[in-house]
Amino acid sequence: MAGFQRKCKMAGFQKKSKTVDSKVEMISRVVRWKIEGLEPYSYKKSDAFKLGIWTWHLSVQRKRGGEIYVDLFPLDSPTCKEQSPIATFYLRIFNAAPNRRHYHTYFHERLLRNCNDYIGFETDFSGSFIIHVEFRDLKTCTLNGWKDRSIWSSDGMLQPVSTQSTSTSRIPCFSRMLDEAIHADVTINTADGTVSAHKAVLSASSPVFQSMFHHELKEKESSTIYIQDMTLDCCKALLSYLYGTIEPGTFWTHRIALIGAANKYDIQDLKDACEESLLEDLNSGNVLERLQEAWLYQLHKLKNGCLKYLIDFGMINDVEQEIRNNFFREADRELILELVEKMLAVGIMSCIIV
Repeated sequence: MAGFQRKCKMAGFQKKSKTVDSKVEMISRVVRWKIEGLEPYSYKKSDAFKLGIWTWHLSVQRKRGGEIYVDLFPLDSPTCKEQSPIATFYLRIFNAAPNRRHYHTYFHERLLRNCNDYIGFETDFSGSFIIHVEFRDLKTCTLNGWKDRSIWSSDGMLQPVSTQSTSTSRIPCFSRMLDEAIHADVTINTADGTVSAHKAVLSASSPVFQSMFHHELKEKESSTIYIQDMTLDCCKALLSYLYGTIEPGTFWTHRIALIGAANKYDIQDLKDACEESLLEDLNSGNVLERLQEAWLYQLHKLKNGCLKYLIDFGMINDVEQEIRNNFFREADRELILELVEKMLAVGIMSCIIV
């Protein structure tokens, strides 16, 4: 970094004193950095932000002719030296006007070892602008070469609360109890199969299940629960969570179904874990679906995150067609009204409001 700054000074670049210009905002895998003007021969560097196993910075510099160079780089560290990031990302430059239409979009996949990996482009706009980076994937490059597995693959996802808090010495016992139906005393009939479980575990995990077995209901008399709105695989994932044996990949695969089950059976810790997980990988392909899930299950944190992603981060421009063709037809009227009101509040006069 010191060598880079010396090069900037030799070329006539002047680093500004630390101001609000250095602040970056993040949601999910998207980073936004607002620049309040950039004079020729000037250089600015963002605050650090954490993504994956690396700490990152952005920097920007403008040459005399108006060319802007944006630099995305990881902080020099032992982790970065041993596992350099291979980033796949979109880089966009927006004007800071309310409509936030972007002037440039660049798609990159490159190895980023240090601050000398520049992403340069030319532009003729001036004034305030926003640098917007959307990470689509992060891989690692070890000292031995490429490592193709994404750090966001299923075995690297956020673990739910139960798998983080369950004692590892007890997991094999609970796993055997479930898998081998040891002293199981209740049968669950799903949409496509049956599975055995234990009333004590279900009752301790869910007040709804506890009520079934406490009162004189058919579930208590027959020792059978009918869950016809859930597949066998999803039900097994739910039970694995309740028994504290769920694998991260299984949780990730079934989290949409699990959040419905958590809401139905009042399993708050599972609901919280699913909500946190769904915030982890917001993108333009799933944000509208996540917004509707958040509205349906009253997930306020997820709803606010989706709205922030769409409005504050300007990603609503990427989903205009889907909003017109599907969202306006399928979403709850109150949710549509809230989205439109937020767009108007920040002056986004998009063609989708017609």
